[in-house]
Amino acid sequence: MFLVSLLFAAGLLVAETPDTLQAVTIVADKGVVVSRTDTVALRTDGTVADALLRFPGLGLSDYGGLAGLKGVSLRGLGTAHTDIYLDGVRVSNFQSGQNDLGMLPLETLGSAVVDYAQNSLSFRTARPVFGSSPVAGRVGLQAGSFGTWMPSVRVDVKASERVAVSAHAAGILSQGDFPYGEGSDRRTGNDLRQLRAGYDVFGTMTGGEWQLKTYINAADRGTPGSLSWPSEDRQQDKNLVVQGSLRKTFSNLYTLRLSAKGAFDNIYYESLWGDSNYDFNDFQFNSSHIFRLTDWWGVSLAADLERGTLQATGYQAARTAVIGALATAIRFDRFKADLALEYNGTFDDSSENLPPQSLSPSLDLRFTLFEGFDIVAFGRRAFRAPTFNELYYPGYGNPYLNPEDAWLTDIGIDWHRSAGNAWVLGAKADFFYNSLKDKIISAPSSSDPYVWLPYNIGKVEAKGADVSLSARYDDGRWNGGFSARYAWQSALDKTPDSYTFDQQIPYVAKHTVTLAADIATRGWRFDALWNWRGGRFDATGEMPEWNSLDLSLRKAFSLCGSSSLTLFVTAKDLLDCRYQLVRDYPMPGRSVLGGLAFNF
Repeated sequence: MFLVSLLFAAGLLVAETPDTLQAVTIVADKGVVVSRTDTVALRTDGTVADALLRFPGLGLSDYGGLAGLKGVSLRGLGTAHTDIYLDGVRVSNFQSGQNDLGMLPLETLGSAVVDYAQNSLSFRTARPVFGSSPVAGRVGLQAGSFGTWMPSVRVDVKASERVAVSAHAAGILSQGDFPYGEGSDRRTGNDLRQLRAGYDVFGTMTGGEWQLKTYINAADRGTPGSLSWPSEDRQQDKNLVVQGSLRKTFSNLYTLRLSAKGAFDNIYYESLWGDSNYDFNDFQFNSSHIFRLTDWWGVSLAADLERGTLQATGYQAARTAVIGALATAIRFDRFKADLALEYNGTFDDSSENLPPQSLSPSLDLRFTLFEGFDIVAFGRRAFRAPTFNELYYPGYGNPYLNPEDAWLTDIGIDWHRSAGNAWVLGAKADFFYNSLKDKIISAPSSSDPYVWLPYNIGKVEAKGADVSLSARYDDGRWNGGFSARYAWQSALDKTPDSYTFDQQIPYVAKHTVTLAADIATRGWRFDALWNWRGGRFDATGEMPEWNSLDLSLRKAFSLCGSSSLTLFVTAKDLLDCRYQLVRDYPMPGRSVLGGLAFNF
């Protein structure tokens, strides 16, 4: 709290000058941001995982149902290699390296950005929009299959011309049982009771802006285990996050960005094998300094400090992570280049080994061949230190692990143009190659084949292509669009003497097709999304291909003043394809979710 208070006190004292910096794009704790990204708008109905299915190059790990853990990975690198950001601040988990997407405050989020070069996924809170009244908000209720109820409320207050406050709360009550397979078997023990709540304070100043965010998550859920090893275990989650950020341009030459965060997480497992408790605290302070030296040349310096401590049943650990990045950006009419060098050091209190450290260069290029047609390319080194569980977990951890080391490369084209007054057309094609060495995998130990331990014996080569076509139409009365995306990924195990040598690594789909369409007029909106994925493997062999079709229909009714009422119904997996994203963890089949939202 001291860092956050200091941060905003500094923001109120800075001189107000116009914001004219255009040369360098910076995220506070990563240095320069390279430009190969995809963006999707998020709605408050459904889940974050539902929206991410629109990205073929992105892999989801989902253990089934609303209560199941949901993680994300990019281009064969694994969930621990994929950074998650919320309003520019990293969501960290030194314990397991996996961030559960289910704990994010979905009811406040406006968009998600996938950055393929930084291997990250960034979520941004939707800013309040006010009409003639200084108070706005939304009250909603969703209900549907598997005994699911999801109430939510958000209230926005315009405190002044420069400050707005937004508060929110949402709950999930779900029995969670659903049928799976071809017969009448039901998945039980997947119930969920969850509360998410918090507030945001948004502020603007001449030449800058600031934000303070606080949110909590509390959940009690069943963890039914796999079909092979069912369980009656339960898990309780408690999370409190306080974070703040500030951006301020002092002059045409210098811009400062600061962010700070304190997070307090607790996970408690109730199991027949013995209960266990995990308390993880995370503190961050991130800063970047951007210098515009000329109209075409900029330089930035970023520095991050993070401290994480874990008190767990059976062991404890603490880590200090230091990141520093020096970057430069060049901008001409048709050519853009970003070059950065990042230092990453990880220092564990209990480790007797040399701390894992790396220097990671990155280069991003964009050349406009002609108006609306760009050629892009990037290359970057990516570094990931082992998690606490991989190093220290009793009976499993290996304290001699090396960090995973990867090189990411990509080249592609980006075309877009307007056709007439209503049409916008676009096309993208990317070809990538990623190489990962010292991959951390679990394998039988030499002393006891029934005891599995983590080892640095993995090597992965991932190559592939992402191709997309899109068209949108908007004449002021009708608004709609269509997109078709295909991804091919060959992510092969190149570990010497591995029994899966030259085979596709687990759960990475070799072929992915995504078709999406929407059309809206006079308050009506219809959405359709079809996913197909094939060529997936795990340790036991090839997994069945699967597809899902989701349809959504909504209607908004104008009421008195600026208030409105929206009714909607969504059918998920309409064709009732019984599939599994993780072996022996079935996903729900056909389900229906309906609801209403009152906006004022």
